[in-house]
Amino acid sequence: MGRVCDRVCIVTGAAQGIGRAIGEALLDEGAKVCFADINGARVAEVAEANSRRLADRADAVTSFQVDVTDREQVRAMIAHTVQRYGRLDVKFNNAGVNRPMNFLDVSEDNWNFIMGVNGLGCLIGMQEAARQMIAQGGGGKIINTTSIAGRQGFDNVAPYCASKFAVVSLTQSGARDLAKHDITVTGFAPGVVATEMWEQVDQDLMEIGAAERPGQAMEEFSAEILRGRVATPADITGTTTFLASKDSDYMTGQIVMIDGGMTLV
Repeated sequence: MGRVCDRVCIVTGAAQGIGRAIGEALLDEGAKVCFADINGARVAEVAEANSRRLADRADAVTSFQVDVTDREQVRAMIAHTVQRYGRLDVKFNNAGVNRPMNFLDVSEDNWNFIMGVNGLGCLIGMQEAARQMIAQGGGGKIINTTSIAGRQGFDNVAPYCASKFAVVSLTQSGARDLAKHDITVTGFAPGVVATEMWEQVDQDLMEIGAAERPGQAMEEFSAEILRGRVATPADITGTTTFLASKDSDYMTGQIVMIDGGMTLV
């Protein structure tokens, strides 16, 4: 039926953008998916839309409202998924935030907010998914969303860059520790992707004086893309489904760049 047939997956940050696209691509390849997000109403709408879209497999979709920085909520999300589907095979730690500020203006609140969701949220998600996978046996896959900002720093998003560097490190650390449990840990790094998050970043950069007009930031970033255009979420999901499938079983500790050739490492 598909590359991830009957695999039970959780995707955080799945109410929109890349997260929603990841979940929908997994469903199309036969997975059972919990769409999770801090915006409970919106993620429930996403799940309902996919239940209608896949009427013959409506029970393969569920949703859960979660703050990824709250360990008890993360545990409850995993328990909800396991109660419904019996196990957890794949966990995408995709939830992320950005709030641009000029470097000299970065505050403790800005740092703590971004590092909390992107860094601590990833760690908690990895830990709790791994505990479930170890308890049930049979291994599993943990997949983290980093960014081109996890490979180099940018001046107006320093905490975001730091948080995504942290995700790279957590991916490597988790891969080393969890290999003995047959759990692989990988990540992927998008570049400029046309999503709601980028629209908000564009607005934020204008507000702090780092851009003069709508779309300027995306244009300047995309000028370095070898493929000649920004990505869409659909450009990302071929890789994310591969990472969730058995085809990637011999990969762990690696970050796959999906940036159209913007950052060559």
